[in-house]
Amino acid sequence: MKLATLKNDSRDGLLVVVNKALSKCVAVPEVAQTMQEALDNWRHVEPQLNEVYLALNNGELTSEMPFEPTLCESPLPRAYQWADGSAYVNHVELVRKARGAEMPPSFWTDPLMYQGGSDTFIGPCDDIPVASEEWGIDFEGEVAVVTGDVPMGVSAEDAAQSIRLVMLVNDVSLRGLIPNELAKGFGFFQSKPSSVFSPVAVTPDELGEDWDGGKVSLPLLSFYNDQPFGCPNAGVDMTFEFPQLIAHAAKTRPLSAGAIIGSGTVSNKQGTDYGTAIAEGGVGYSCIAEVRMIETIRDGSPSTSFMKFGDRIKLEMKDAQGNSIFGAIDQQVVMYG
Repeated sequence: MKLATLKNDSRDGLLVVVNKALSKCVAVPEVAQTMQEALDNWRHVEPQLNEVYLALNNGELTSEMPFEPTLCESPLPRAYQWADGSAYVNHVELVRKARGAEMPPSFWTDPLMYQGGSDTFIGPCDDIPVASEEWGIDFEGEVAVVTGDVPMGVSAEDAAQSIRLVMLVNDVSLRGLIPNELAKGFGFFQSKPSSVFSPVAVTPDELGEDWDGGKVSLPLLSFYNDQPFGCPNAGVDMTFEFPQLIAHAAKTRPLSAGAIIGSGTVSNKQGTDYGTAIAEGGVGYSCIAEVRMIETIRDGSPSTSFMKFGDRIKLEMKDAQGNSIFGAIDQQVVMYG
């Protein structure tokens, strides 16, 4: 099943069911007005939403309308919780290697996670407003899951049963602000502006064999200024799968229905010490920072610049037949104000 949220006059938008081809949708106010309402009452409304989904795909509805991603909010325009992990430890290892630091062994057994701002997500095709290019504007291509209610102290095995939806993420980062914030020892805040999620969120069964209960085994495609930038497989080198990340987040507190848990930047080891760009026959990267890390390790200093005003980023994931699963995050960076 595929769901999305259309923009309207409310903060939480209008829930719609989207067909498999991402060409048509239908509002379902008699079932749930918003995505959060659906998640709050999932066991009751999920069968009803699935009936609509099947009817929409079979062409049996007269209330359908064209699906247009530019009219979408992120599936949850705001959420009770947005906790982002760093499940691809290869990415973390490169960060530390670039600055000559050893990686603590615990990073392979205990997930990294930060609590992001969840009150003002950006629409999947909306501009990314930033006040200064000097802040080091970067995109981060990720996968995320949306949970139902999760009890405190849940096991990873039980946490897997709480996964309701899967979607893509652009976890926008301001790299120039990160070092000073982390040096304070209190984590990210200003360096992590509003994040962005794919036009469509899908139930795990929609992914078929590409979902094994813990991860999505498909390439995450990124195009930077219309040029291929990355296609690492999200199912490869994922040290901590989503049930482990959920259990980590819920160790000392419960999670409410609608909590979003991110994977962190999708990153694959590529057979060399310094990785391989798509132009060199590799799978590329899911953020600019990783390229700069490799340049620093290889050349002593980075040569690729961060994003400038007017730059575009597109993130998408396709099935084996080449069909877009979540629709595309497709955005331009603009000056705020």
